[in-house]
Amino acid sequence: MAKQYDVLFRLLLIGDSGVGKTCLLCRFTDNEFHSSHISTIGVDFKMKTIEVDGIKVRIQIWDTAGQERYQTITKQYYRRAQGIFLVYDISSERSYQHIMKWVSDVDEYAPEGVQKILIGNKADEEQKRQVGREQGQQLAREYGMDFYETSACTNLNIKESFTRLTELVLQAHRKELEGLRTHANHELALAELEEDEGKPEGPANSSKTCWC
Repeated sequence: MAKQYDVLFRLLLIGDSGVGKTCLLCRFTDNEFHSSHISTIGVDFKMKTIEVDGIKVRIQIWDTAGQERYQTITKQYYRRAQGIFLVYDISSERSYQHIMKWVSDVDEYAPEGVQKILIGNKADEEQKRQVGREQGQQLAREYGMDFYETSACTNLNIKESFTRLTELVLQAHRKELEGLRTHANHELALAELEEDEGKPEGPANSSKTCWC
């Protein structure tokens, strides 16, 4: 049976309660949007496989609760993440201001070199906007992150943002992936060798090199 994926990465969605993290996840993995969601209790996750630069990447995406009472639980998942979305709601200045706290948590609990993207969600609610696009861009620059405004409702920049974070994680783990490719090529070469060894000896096979 063909291998279903080449590499597995864990991505994390963090941010205040109600900014739309679960909606982002459901839109990306299931292409579904529900305007009303029960707040996530603790953590939940979904899986999706995408192809980036010819590599089949299985993404395990963890959706964390934003409420203070769950943060002892959710912080345990930071150290296992290769990529993190920091999400605020463009119609909530408070959620934007709290990004500084979420960044501080990432710096404290996530592994060094974890890739991060800043998300300004609910971009469809322009009439309720409290945080300008320029503010999001400026904050992302200060923290050295890419920035997207998204809408799970209209499917704006959902695929683009998840694909971009996956690309960043792949780039950060390039050496390990090159080793994976080398190993895969080596396995292929050994398979070809085994086929050759099954052929009858003769002049055509007399110069064969054994890689054992």
